[in-house]
Amino acid sequence: MPFINVKTNAKVSADLAEQIKSKLGTAITAIPGKSEGWLMVDIEGEQMLYFRGTAEPAAMVSVSLYGSASGNAMSTLTAHITGILTDALGISSDRIYVSYMCTDSWGWNCSNF
Repeated sequence: MPFINVKTNAKVSADLAEQIKSKLGTAITAIPGKSEGWLMVDIEGEQMLYFRGTAEPAAMVSVSLYGSASGNAMSTLTAHITGILTDALGISSDRIYVSYMCTDSWGWNCSNF
């Protein structure tokens, strides 16, 4: 049950969002037990996002996970996410933040796991 939220000040067309979503679906497998089959993705382009005092292309990515993951798995996913956004949107890797939230409480289909 992962959720990935991408906020960026870059323009993201529908076609580009679809490509990013698909690549994130592959990347999430860096976390053992996670797959695109349960992945929800939100991509918010053209946000008023500033980093280091400028509006140069940047992104803030939040990854929410049901359960936990090792630091190594999260580092691998961070590398994948950074590469995806650098390739797709031209955002420099040093202008991308990735944060993680792990939880034991996750609701779906009228109940909690």
